[in-house]
Amino acid sequence: MLEKVNGFLQKYIAILTPISLVVGVLLEHVGQHLVFLVAWLFAFMTFTGSLKMKFKDVNVFRKHPLFILFTIVFLHILMPLWAYVLSTLIFDDHLLTVGFVLSVAVPTGVTSVIWISICKGNLPLGLSIILIDTLLSPLIMPLLLYMVSGKKIQLDVSSLVLDLILMIVLPTILGIFVNELSKGEIPKKIGKKLAPFSKLSLLTVIMINSSAIAPFLKDLDLHLVGVLLLVFTISVSGYVFALLIGRFIIRNYHQMTTLVFTGGMRNIAIGVIVATTYFPSKVAMPIVFGMLFQQVLASLFSKVILRSARE
Repeated sequence: MLEKVNGFLQKYIAILTPISLVVGVLLEHVGQHLVFLVAWLFAFMTFTGSLKMKFKDVNVFRKHPLFILFTIVFLHILMPLWAYVLSTLIFDDHLLTVGFVLSVAVPTGVTSVIWISICKGNLPLGLSIILIDTLLSPLIMPLLLYMVSGKKIQLDVSSLVLDLILMIVLPTILGIFVNELSKGEIPKKIGKKLAPFSKLSLLTVIMINSSAIAPFLKDLDLHLVGVLLLVFTISVSGYVFALLIGRFIIRNYHQMTTLVFTGGMRNIAIGVIVATTYFPSKVAMPIVFGMLFQQVLASLFSKVILRSARE
């Protein structure tokens, strides 16, 4: 039963994501009373996603140090800089700029593992990037946000770091310990059972946090359409840049595939939590809108990658 539910959720995640967003907007008053659940739900998702990880995944760093370092630079320097330039050129709004930068400054998405597997990329390399990037996030994200927000927005860096540790680092380490100590037995027994609850948690987080941007979505205008278009542009460009770099510079199919999905996907849920907790609600707009495109784009680019493999 749970496997069927998980299969349904995975198949229609690209459709269920915008539906959850719409439901959250329509039930904004309900969502505002459920905000306290978000951190716990996210910690659960992180724990579930890290059950297949092992500490030895970091050993891949010895084989591909330059590739992993470049991926970190791509995720947290090149893409945030690209988002900053585009948002400042198009919108004269500091809060939106912070939102666009935050949308690509968050750690790479754990769900990228699914697409790396589907397209037969280098899975150990992908897992190591996710693990390293996740553990570095309490250092990288606050620094980037402080640099972008500056003195215009008061940012409680210590609280942000603590929240990132509680929601990302500790659940990740716990998941790895469970996997290591049980020699993979516990993940085998409970991994598939937890999978549908993890996806339902993601949809619930989207629904709850989308209530924060409900006031903006109710008044659809050209400005909002512009925000949506820029979110789409930045989301597509992440995949395109990674694909071009992989195809013409790296020239290794397995590494290219890993770069496309770790470079294109983001842990958007943590971005929404950070935005709604530490910034005015407008900052969350570009991040929440990113949820509309991420899985759809991953599906489209998986087809592009698989087609290139046959050429």
